[in-house]
Amino acid sequence: MEPTDRLYATDAYLRAFEGRVVDLDEDAGAVALDRSVFYPGGGGQPPDEGTLAWHGGRAAVREVRAKGPLVWHVLEAPDGLPEPGAEVAGELDWQRRFALMRTHTALHVLCGVIWADFGVAVTGGNMAPGSGRLDFELDAMSTELGARVERRINEEIARARDVLVAFVGREDADADPALIRTKANLIPASIDPLRVIDIVGLDKQADGGTHVASTAEVGRVRVTKTESKGKANKRVRLELDEPPAES
Repeated sequence: MEPTDRLYATDAYLRAFEGRVVDLDEDAGAVALDRSVFYPGGGGQPPDEGTLAWHGGRAAVREVRAKGPLVWHVLEAPDGLPEPGAEVAGELDWQRRFALMRTHTALHVLCGVIWADFGVAVTGGNMAPGSGRLDFELDAMSTELGARVERRINEEIARARDVLVAFVGREDADADPALIRTKANLIPASIDPLRVIDIVGLDKQADGGTHVASTAEVGRVRVTKTESKGKANKRVRLELDEPPAES
């Protein structure tokens, strides 16, 4: 079976699409599609939500999962699911998706700032629309350091750096020092090429999620908490203000 064409991977601003049901899981209430704008979650970013419509039916998309080559859409469909071969039209909950795009980009800016200032790797992270956290291999963390990091993040956002997507051959990616903080060598060798997000001049790493096209779209960020989660493992939590008016 052909893999789902993940439209978000090349254009995160697509809000709607048309596709076809290629498989059905009645027990899970889910359909797999030949193409989709719905992000199935991963790397700390939660899956998208929205709606799916077909001839004679419409349902909320409550969960999206990647399983093998296919992206599955779990539907809230009391009147039944579309059959294999059915044509469907999907639409994102755009307000939620855009908040996640801004949040994910802000976390990459945070990662770039910590790497530039301290040269340490990120060890974990998570996010929700408008808020998120990253953990780093730092020996110490303080309120003062949090204030410094907040200032640096907002300085980088204000530079309106372009956020680019590229697909890099695995051999080249594994040899690129710019990707070392993502531990690219731990990504299964079967993933080739790697999708790379490049905040030009600041942060470049393998990543499968969705981002805005310029850091200017992120808006102002606040570091809300810094925590010690153990030896050489420190956590930074951040929240986003409302997006800039022009967004």
